[in-house]
Amino acid sequence: MSRSQERAASELFAALYPSLAGWCRRLVDDDGTAHEIAAEAFTRLWARWTKVQEPRGFLYVTAANLVRDHWRKLERERRAMRRATTEAVVGLQGEPHDASVSVRLLVQSLPERLRTPVLLYYYADLPVREVSELMGRKEGTVKADLHAARELLRSKLGGHLDRTP
Repeated sequence: MSRSQERAASELFAALYPSLAGWCRRLVDDDGTAHEIAAEAFTRLWARWTKVQEPRGFLYVTAANLVRDHWRKLERERRAMRRATTEAVVGLQGEPHDASVSVRLLVQSLPERLRTPVLLYYYADLPVREVSELMGRKEGTVKADLHAARELLRSKLGGHLDRTP
């Protein structure tokens, strides 16, 4: 960055950061998260400084996307927590002495090849397509692994597991 570009960037930051952070604050209702999002938007702007025609628009669109990602992440975490608490203790049919078997412990006992897709699909609530991309496997392979994991868990639980991919 040249000196004039650095000066322009500093002036833009001084002029827009407070309003961008305030806008984010209203969207996320948390001061720290709002500042993190605003700072990340500026970081992404600096990375593309010479290519961005309208920096203000870029900042607000980027911040809006980061806010949306923040809420999606929170919702995935909430769903995972709900699952973990509602499925924490599953009684085995006809075996009362094993009534405290934890689904989470059973999932952790799966081989890593099966455990990773289960955690990503069921607990992180990612679609099969994203799981396959993250793991570098074909979608069919991920589906087969999820099926194999469900069968293993079903045999250990003695019940039925739903939500097939």
